[in-house]
Amino acid sequence: MAFELPALPYSTNALASKGMCQETLELHHDKHHQAYVTALNGFVEAKPELQGKSLEDIILAVKGDSALAPVFNNAGQHWNHNLFWNNLSPTGGVIPPSLEAKIKEDLGSVEAFKDAFKKAAIAQFGSGWAWLVLTPQGKLAVTKTANGSNPLAEGQGHALLGLDVWEHAYYLDFRNRRPDYVTNYLDKLANYEFAEAQLLSA
Repeated sequence: MAFELPALPYSTNALASKGMCQETLELHHDKHHQAYVTALNGFVEAKPELQGKSLEDIILAVKGDSALAPVFNNAGQHWNHNLFWNNLSPTGGVIPPSLEAKIKEDLGSVEAFKDAFKKAAIAQFGSGWAWLVLTPQGKLAVTKTANGSNPLAEGQGHALLGLDVWEHAYYLDFRNRRPDYVTNYLDKLANYEFAEAQLLSA
């Protein structure tokens, strides 16, 4: 069965007042994410050994195989964006008490978490992602990955939040000011309720 582009959980203009304009969402979701899905389906159609596998199984099966790098990149980006759209909310920026307590326990404070996340997102050279993960040891950690990789592929743990730092994610709204984009995400757009649900389901 072919992979499909998921519908956004909000309208394309729902985040405009929070720093992500309608054009950004339309280009990012309808064009960029759709391109990853289309390419992935083409690769899977041409490779019987990948047919019938879940997205997660494909990512793990092709990781590290240079001949299958295009499959990994597009599968990874499909997985990443599926999480990303749920990481955004018109009512974002508010951290629920139980998640806040876990952040304080594992990372010291909300401010320390945000500082670490900003550093990871800004320090990722070129394209990639910054993440809040629950490690296999049960602790929250901030990580980053290059290009289309993710915590699943890198064995970093269960992803709670993932921020796309490819320029197409923010250039219309913030031009080349990635630090402002990251701060805006953490303070206004991040769907911490979704992150809490991911934490509880891990």
